[in-house]
Amino acid sequence: MSKIIPLISSGIAGPIGVLHLPRLWQKVSLDKAGKLHDDYPAIGAGYDQMVLDGIGIDNEAFVSFMDSKPTYPQLEKWILDQKGGSLDGDAVKTLNDSIVGYNHDDATRQGILGGAGIEDNGTILDAINLNNLEDWSDFHAQEIA
Repeated sequence: MSKIIPLISSGIAGPIGVLHLPRLWQKVSLDKAGKLHDDYPAIGAGYDQMVLDGIGIDNEAFVSFMDSKPTYPQLEKWILDQKGGSLDGDAVKTLNDSIVGYNHDDATRQGILGGAGIEDNGTILDAINLNNLEDWSDFHAQEIA
């Protein structure tokens, strides 16, 4: 059985409006099932940790809850329960803005674009689109090629 490359974009939010949270849920869910591709951390230091910090959820508590293999709506409900029924709208906006506004360094951008067969002409700078391209390239190389 091949392991799975997560394809939910960091640019996707669920009903509570937190970008990247659906992707984080997918990665940790796959990891808990032993199915996450080895090149992908369940919870990395980038967007994953930014989301947990940005919504004020403890990493260990999150991982422990994910042991129950929740659906995505169950995860969002658990988060809201931890936060007294709602999230701070300003904190979510700040978090989402930081996700949308993050750009990879030049070497990372060039490596991703080169791997995807795209010329680096300076038009694709944001990490969301670059990460999507990398995921899609990795998926294609593993599953299609």
